[in-house]
Amino acid sequence: MSAKRLLGIVVPLVLLVCNGWGQVNDVGITAGRTFVSTQTVLNSGLSFNPTLHFGNEESVAFNYSRLLTSKGIFGIRAEVPAAIYFRMDLNTAYHGIPKDIGALFVTPALRVNFFSGDNVTPWVSVGGGYGRFRYAPTLNFYGNNPGPGGGNTGVAEFGAGLDVWFWRNLGARLEVRDFYSGAPDLNVTTSISRQHNYYAGVGVMYRFERF
Repeated sequence: MSAKRLLGIVVPLVLLVCNGWGQVNDVGITAGRTFVSTQTVLNSGLSFNPTLHFGNEESVAFNYSRLLTSKGIFGIRAEVPAAIYFRMDLNTAYHGIPKDIGALFVTPALRVNFFSGDNVTPWVSVGGGYGRFRYAPTLNFYGNNPGPGGGNTGVAEFGAGLDVWFWRNLGARLEVRDFYSGAPDLNVTTSISRQHNYYAGVGVMYRFERF
């Protein structure tokens, strides 16, 4: 899916987030790790280890959401999750890839909370938006990276989690999200054209009535 098409989907969600002053808001931050599956390097000429491995990078995610409506046990929210990993190491026997990469994903979404009026509420989320990759200026073994310093991509987001409100307006969150992006430009051809960036984290939440 192109970035323009994703923006055409998510901009109305952003407008929904900005409307209505009497609805319940929450903000949160979690910390965890991002996991990217091993990929095969095509036409590498290697007889051994023709694979590209990604480090399980420490990551952080932020979130803002606003309640749009409640239907029975379901609470429907517009949310804006943003996740960052700063420096994910890359490893392969093939020389020529960047030493590491970083990424930022911002994906406005719709979230459905189950038992939204209770203190314990599981949820699922679907959305899409923008991603930005950063590429290291040096290569994995030696030399400068001849490729670009960064690149943009459209991103689809699928998530699930659990919020536990343990004291007044404070709560804890456990979340897992897949930021399904375009493949980063690593100066090699791999077996994929799009990439799953799986984020898992735990953190704290705060909810409030108005801005």
